[in-house]
Amino acid sequence: MVGKSVVTLDDVSTADITDLMSKARYIDSHRRQVAGTCSSRVLATLFYEPSTRTRLSFETAMLRLGGKVIGFAGAQLSSATKGETIHDTVKVVSQYADIIAMRHPKEGAALVAAQSSDVPVINAGDGGHMHPTQTLADLATIDARFGRVTDLTVGLCGDLTFGRTVHSLIETLCRFGNVRFVLISPNELKTPRYVLDRIDASPTCSYVEATDLSAVIGDLDVLYMTRVQKERFFNEDDYLRLRDTYILDEAKMRLAKPTMAVLHPLPRVNEIAAEVDNDPRAAYFEQVRNGMLMRMALESTLLGDPLPGYAQSKEVQA
Repeated sequence: MVGKSVVTLDDVSTADITDLMSKARYIDSHRRQVAGTCSSRVLATLFYEPSTRTRLSFETAMLRLGGKVIGFAGAQLSSATKGETIHDTVKVVSQYADIIAMRHPKEGAALVAAQSSDVPVINAGDGGHMHPTQTLADLATIDARFGRVTDLTVGLCGDLTFGRTVHSLIETLCRFGNVRFVLISPNELKTPRYVLDRIDASPTCSYVEATDLSAVIGDLDVLYMTRVQKERFFNEDDYLRLRDTYILDEAKMRLAKPTMAVLHPLPRVNEIAAEVDNDPRAAYFEQVRNGMLMRMALESTLLGDPLPGYAQSKEVQA
């Protein structure tokens, strides 16, 4: 993986994903030992749309590895306001930095960046398309809860049309196999056909579609909640009509398995009541920590900076 860009998780083998999860666990228990792994390295964060968790997670990851950070947190703060293309911006920034994390509202922007850059580019979300590092956080959280990412029933609830985190997670879980998906959404926000085709193409994965969360929650090992994203709607009336379709509260949690894990990419609006936060099945703040750890693992790997004391698996070495 050294020197490569990560536009989608299709760019990363399942063996490498498993190794990244192993590295993240190692980092978590060896914070002091890894603190200088990326000293003298510079990460550039190019965020063309608002972000709190993802941008700060990337930046904190590099700082905890001993590196430094440059970048901008909004297109209005960049030369995009002057008409500069993504190609030129990335080409310039890759002369300053050793690695780039980029978020952009347009699908395909990360691929353009990767093709333009002289250093590795990590897609931090491009439109409604892909969000690979959020998926790494999701996988690490599922693995921490169950000791595996296969042989599970995974429910995904809310905005399944524009939810890039949902699309990335489904497609990656299909590569590991043996997952039954329950796709819960209003008819207006159903899962896109290309994502369903990915499930259909897997010999060991399957899906059902549903509109009633309460009716299916008892079957789930994992419930992945998403917010209805106002920024993806052209019509505010449609957003207002659909935003509160699903609200996870204590009453619904009583219908769920005692071992079910609740995930959410955050930020949440109304879709998970605050009363759920104290439930031991709530794993969404755990996801935040795992996201930082997985980004530490990914940044150091792409830069070719070995973690002191970490022994890579033989499967990855092969």
